[in-house]
Amino acid sequence: MTTKETVDLGEFQFESGESIPNLEVAYETYGDFTGDNAVLVCHALTGSAHVARRPDAGGETAGQARAWWGDVVGPGKAIDTSEYYVVCANAPGSCYGTTGPASENPETGEPYGTDFPPVTVGDWTRAQRELLDALGVGRLHAVVGGSVGGMNVLDWLRRFPDDVERAGAVATAARLDPQCLALDTVARRAITSDPNWNGGHYYGGPEPRDGLARARQIGHIMYLSKASMGRKFGRRSAGREAVRGDPPDSAAAFFPYREVESYLDYQADKFTDRFDANSYLYMTRAMDDFDLSAGYESDADALAAFEGELLLLSFTGDWHFTVEQAEALAEACRDASVDVAHHVIESDHGHDAFLVEPETVGPPLSDLLETGLEGRAITDTAPAADETSDFAPVHTSLFSK
Repeated sequence: MTTKETVDLGEFQFESGESIPNLEVAYETYGDFTGDNAVLVCHALTGSAHVARRPDAGGETAGQARAWWGDVVGPGKAIDTSEYYVVCANAPGSCYGTTGPASENPETGEPYGTDFPPVTVGDWTRAQRELLDALGVGRLHAVVGGSVGGMNVLDWLRRFPDDVERAGAVATAARLDPQCLALDTVARRAITSDPNWNGGHYYGGPEPRDGLARARQIGHIMYLSKASMGRKFGRRSAGREAVRGDPPDSAAAFFPYREVESYLDYQADKFTDRFDANSYLYMTRAMDDFDLSAGYESDADALAAFEGELLLLSFTGDWHFTVEQAEALAEACRDASVDVAHHVIESDHGHDAFLVEPETVGPPLSDLLETGLEGRAITDTAPAADETSDFAPVHTSLFSK
């Protein structure tokens, strides 16, 4: 049983202090609610509420050609919609049905543009809490998410610790490091320097497609690893029949148009057809701004009130959210006496591993939901009680129950 709906939460005040008269939240649900089986899934930067395949989708849904976690969420999958009532909501500030910069400002009759209030991960969490209240869902069996969706999960644990029994934070961290902050800055400036950006009020006219394309290309480089890029592209030429994404300069014809360039141009072209440039600005700023310890003395202090179980998944080839960052978060949990396991997966896919490796991501998440951290598919970096060696992560590539 699935639903695809939008709910009007009424007036909503953002953490910035600004308000809008109506916040509409687009969401999808899968499965039947039995009172204690609700699982909230938090999407990543450019994801939507369309987390699992729907029998009535008929192809493209919410501007996306496929469910973004369709191999992990669904009947018989790791997050089994035959057992759990799965809810996924599009975050405020995005462009897949929830109110954001491209939405109409009822006070002017025009799109908000950059008059839309600044958005934080905390705003996403509070909107999700209000949505769940409207759906009659109280305490969650689990909340799960990857990348900035994992930050969303962590925010749930510090903001509503009594509302979550189990949590799965995948390929995420307590905050972004300076290198990723810098790359996100360059990506945003690619958008705001596009001649068509017009201060964010470009709706109804030419859109800043070139700037958004460059921003997305930077993102794709962040999501891949050196090993995966070497395997996929090497230094190979894309061939004479390939079409360059940019008008070439006068000397370009002398040099090969490489497969890695062709890939980036193809991905950018697809992305500009489905995503809003202002939403990219808003969503990346929300991610950059997130700091688990904000308002607390430490990460451990921020999570100290959570009495459930937390599973952290990290990937060895991910330099966007590293194994070391996840381990620091795990240590903070241990300091706060939070029941945690840090499960490290050996992978050279980079940050994208959490999306493209359902065979490694699925089993530990399945065990988390079914039996908790004692599940057989879950490992932990913490040494046994009689061990005194320094941290040495257990690398796992494939688990089966």
